[in-house]
Amino acid sequence: MDLIRRVVVFDAADVASVSRFWASMFDGGVIADDERFHVVIDATNAWVIGVQHAPEHVRPVWPEGAPQQVHLDLHVVDGPAALAKALALGADVLQLAEDPDAEHGHHVLADPAGHPFCIGWGHPTPERLAAYLEAEPPG
Repeated sequence: MDLIRRVVVFDAADVASVSRFWASMFDGGVIADDERFHVVIDATNAWVIGVQHAPEHVRPVWPEGAPQQVHLDLHVVDGPAALAKALALGADVLQLAEDPDAEHGHHVLADPAGHPFCIGWGHPTPERLAAYLEAEPPG
């Protein structure tokens, strides 16, 4: 599997406020193509976390209470090959991409213990990141 990056994704009912918080913590910015998913970059322009809209999100109570709501994104060059590898290793399909041949997309899987993770490809493109940095220079 040709891994490009791994990204921890936070679920949130208010994607914008959570994204702004983490962008400020990392002295970075937010790439917001839509209200359902934001990319948070740090001061070095690296993608450090994602924030995903979860309208029913309940604030976790640690260590007991509502469970943690975080998952791992694996960004890859070859989506079909990564999917095949995950399935061969025992992953369960939770949701396949609507169009696995699209320029960008993701599959949602679970590891053998049920922990969700995504295999994604094509987002954000290097061009999209460059356009964001040109419009919103860091600092």
